[in-house]
This record gives sequence, structure tokens and C-alpha cells, in this order.
Amino acid sequence: MYQIKVRHKGQVTLPAELRRRLKIDEGSLLEVELRPEGILLKPLPPIEGGRVVGEEVYREVIEDLE
Repeated sequence: MYQIKVRHKGQVTLPAELRRRLKIDEGSLLEVELRPEGILLKPLPPIEGGRVVGEEVYREVIEDLE
């Protein structure tokens, strides 16, 4: 388990080991979800061509096909 400190303006720094394991680089986008047990940070897929490639894009494609 890791401990991190909340800094000025609410900023936190993720430990380097976690960033490496999750392939989180400077500028990476994370989704923040509030759960009963705490806060969940989830890395978002990389942006390609100005759009996030992932579940949202697939939903849009399916809607277009319908």
C-alpha cells in the first residue's frame, strides 16, 4: 500500500513505481470516481486523432450503426 500527500491546490503525486506499472506519463488523463470506500483513479486510454479511444468511442460507433 502507498501513502501520498495532498499538496497545495489539491495536487497529489503518484509514486514512480505505480506510474511505471500503469504506464502513466506526464499529461496522461485519469478518470476519478467517488466510491463508498474512497476515491478510484483509472487511467484513460490514449488519445488518437483528438478522440479518446475506448469504451465511449465504441458506444458511439454502435449508435451510428443502429
